[in-house]
Amino acid sequence: MTPPPHPALVAKAARIRLLLTDVDGVWTDGRMLYVPGADDQIVETKAVSALDGQGFRWWHAAGLVSGIISGRESPGITFRAQMLGVTYNYQNRLEKIEPYEEILADVGVTDDEVAYIGDDLPDTPLLRRVGLGAAVANARNEVKAVADYVTLARGGDGAVREVIELILRARGQWQDVLDRYSES
Repeated sequence: MTPPPHPALVAKAARIRLLLTDVDGVWTDGRMLYVPGADDQIVETKAVSALDGQGFRWWHAAGLVSGIISGRESPGITFRAQMLGVTYNYQNRLEKIEPYEEILADVGVTDDEVAYIGDDLPDTPLLRRVGLGAAVANARNEVKAVADYVTLARGGDGAVREVIELILRARGQWQDVLDRYSES
């Protein structure tokens, strides 16, 4: 059993209304597979976690907003994001501050109301700026050093869901999730 989170972390998490994430190394384990497709084209594939997908469904059911800011572009991730109801989809954006500021302005939240999950050095500016910065378990040590929270789960293995559960618990909305599954 994991120990309860520190009260300061819970206080930060309770303010979160917007969840933003990187993709490669967060939604995925960071590996990319290149396989033959139609007409001898090479297709890039990635594996994502069903655990994270369920977490996003709970997040959106709680009336909260989500988005991705990724340094690479992937049609598969675009499809997955749409399937999960992710509102903001910024890909091929190595510099992440500009799309971050666009999303903040559109949603009408402040830095303190944003959580960001990352794994690599391009994520550190956002991890330093947001109200709750989370690094996945297999993130670079330099990234973990600036994060408020480091997940127990690795990227691509439920790390996003872990952060979502942390925030929903802190916001007092986790019982709503549990109640959905206890009704007969």
